[in-house]
Amino acid sequence: MRSPFLPYSVPYIGDEEIAEVIDSLRNGFLTAGPKVKIFEAQFADFIGTKHAIAVNSCTAALELALAALDIGPGDEVIVPTLTFCATANVVEHRRATTVLVDVGEDLQIDAEAVERAISHKTRAVIPVHYGGQACDLKSVLQLANRKGVAVIQDAAHSVGTEYDQRKIGADGLVTAFSFYPSKNMTTGEGGMLTTSDNRLAERLRVLSLHGIRRDSASKEIGPWLYEIYEPGYKAKMTDLQASIGIHQLRRLEGFISRRREIAQIYSDAFKNLPELVLPVDLPGRPHAYHLYTVRIVAERCRLQRDTFIQQLKKAGIGSSVHFIPLHRHPYYRDKYEYPATSFPVAEAFFPKILSLPLYPKMSDGDVLRVISAVRDIICAAQNARHCSSVQRRTS
Repeated sequence: MRSPFLPYSVPYIGDEEIAEVIDSLRNGFLTAGPKVKIFEAQFADFIGTKHAIAVNSCTAALELALAALDIGPGDEVIVPTLTFCATANVVEHRRATTVLVDVGEDLQIDAEAVERAISHKTRAVIPVHYGGQACDLKSVLQLANRKGVAVIQDAAHSVGTEYDQRKIGADGLVTAFSFYPSKNMTTGEGGMLTTSDNRLAERLRVLSLHGIRRDSASKEIGPWLYEIYEPGYKAKMTDLQASIGIHQLRRLEGFISRRREIAQIYSDAFKNLPELVLPVDLPGRPHAYHLYTVRIVAERCRLQRDTFIQQLKKAGIGSSVHFIPLHRHPYYRDKYEYPATSFPVAEAFFPKILSLPLYPKMSDGDVLRVISAVRDIICAAQNARHCSSVQRRTS
């Protein structure tokens, strides 16, 4: 019998998460309540930062960060082109100008490209910690400090990722995390902001709930007594989401350990295949493996990336591409008219990159299915006399 389709990503939800959600349903706290406060405190402790503000998505977290820094019309914000659209869309929502830059060979934002892109209008840079590995954060922070530019870290892929033995989110001004179902931990939808800046944290909290401030009188008279100091957003996390997040956070280090274990099995199986370029752990930046992104060497594989994806699907294996560079999308292409030559690395890598399934619920048998499918596709693309060689190099 044919094996069932193996999805690209499946979240791990245990009985503890389910029981905690049921408890929230029964106690009546369906919106932001005591479990959000617990989750925020535990997350701040895990990261090693003073403040954690739970919100309904990483996209909301990024926009709140821009709003709290008063970034708007006339300002420029630097964003890597190889990222999900949310990183740049929030800049557009603030009516600021998105300035796209290229990535390096590690698929992380290129600090030299950032330096070239900084102008007198630049207010912030949003480095993305791509795939679960930290970017060259020290270079970005030093450059930003020298130029007087704010850094808003997009750590959507990188909860639990480390840089120089500290968790991403512990250093820098403000960091945004995602808890989407495919991420290293989930709350269904959801996100988090971390900062050690007391004044910034207070403004982020106010902005996340309509711009509402309450004083001591409201505690005595009632919650209906409040004042609006600025038009904020409806961005708070619910207790239902936090109920999941509390237990996911407790599992996170185990999740990352399993992801690294699977990544190592892949790398050991594929290391002798010249048809693939594999991800690597960079010094001082241990990979949390939200993504296991390979590059297809088409001239060796004799197969284009899109065909490779189709062949994996026929074999019952899901996969994905992270990402279509922003400068290729109609909105950013037509508005900013960037020539493709401005992004040589992203342009060269995009047609080749492919993310293989990698998540804690995968069994060793699932991992071996992926390895076998990849090997068989490469074999089939080669002529018959090369197939035995491919088999030997992946055994």
